Amino acid sequence: MIHRVTLIPGDGVGPELVEAAVTVLACSGVSLEFELHEAGAAMIEHYGTALPDDVLDSIRGTGVALKGPVTTPVGAGFRSVNVTLRTELGLYANLRPVRSLPGAPCLYPDVDLVIVRENTEDLYTGRERMVDADTAECIKVITRGASERIASFAFEYARAHGRRSVTAVHKANIMKLSDGLFLESVRAVAADYPDVLFQDRIVDNMCLQLVRRPQDYDVLVLPNLYGDIVSDLAAGLVGGLGLAPGANIGPDAAVFEAVHGSAPDIAGSDQVNPAAFLLSAAMMLDHLGEPDAARLVERAVIEVLAEARHTTPDVGGSAGTQEMARAVARRVEELS
Repeated sequence: MIHRVTLIPGDGVGPELVEAAVTVLACSGVSLEFELHEAGAAMIEHYGTALPDDVLDSIRGTGVALKGPVTTPVGAGFRSVNVTLRTELGLYANLRPVRSLPGAPCLYPDVDLVIVRENTEDLYTGRERMVDADTAECIKVITRGASERIASFAFEYARAHGRRSVTAVHKANIMKLSDGLFLESVRAVAADYPDVLFQDRIVDNMCLQLVRRPQDYDVLVLPNLYGDIVSDLAAGLVGGLGLAPGANIGPDAAVFEAVHGSAPDIAGSDQVNPAAFLLSAAMMLDHLGEPDAARLVERAVIEVLAEARHTTPDVGGSAGTQEMARAVARRVEELS
């Protein structure tokens, strides 16, 4: 079977990461047909937008995209490409596995948790206004439907992957209506999954618990803003964003990408760690119904990191991005 995949190089280090992934995927034994499409600041001059319609049309057609990072201006400029993709394609679930990997500068050697972040509402709807010249207002939106949907995703993921517990993260002690509704919704869904332990934590306490005892947690489900913050905190426990894969998933499409930024300061230098992007590609293979190939790529990345002979400078090696990718590709071939 041939799987059609939309391939988006992005900008900054994105094209280098996409090149690395294509090298590894070619050895996976899975037949992939890529549709190449560009997104990012360079597109504005030609199309008036950082995300041309042909990119969205392609993803709607293939149902799957592998995407390099795209630079988002701070405070001004165009709207985040990621936010637009999530909104336009209904990618309501952000999935972020966080795992201690050999050879990485981990604070803890045994972290293995999954963060499930609601992607479509909360403060990220962008409903802001100036009340007067000195007062800005941002509206937080939480709905029962979106909260129950992300809760169901988290519990289904936990059940399908043999996870023991789901923890809802909130601030319902202060925001009793909005976060209270989120917590109420997750509790209602939890009742349908008696085989999965359910608990909840206030978000500030959750951050404390993750720093002190991350091993105690398994699957976390959070509203948009808390999910964004806690995801990066958790990545810091296992060596940083350069080792953190991710996916944005909806009912009709899924976009897989590393969670780190575009790092324009090192673009073209062949020194970005491809591990997070390669692990995201492995998640894509699993989503495509190719679990054996997914585990193969994942295992190859882990073994190359453990050997530390062909790894990038951020994890103590001296190899370039493409050298590390070629080492992973060779290991995939050996394992298969």
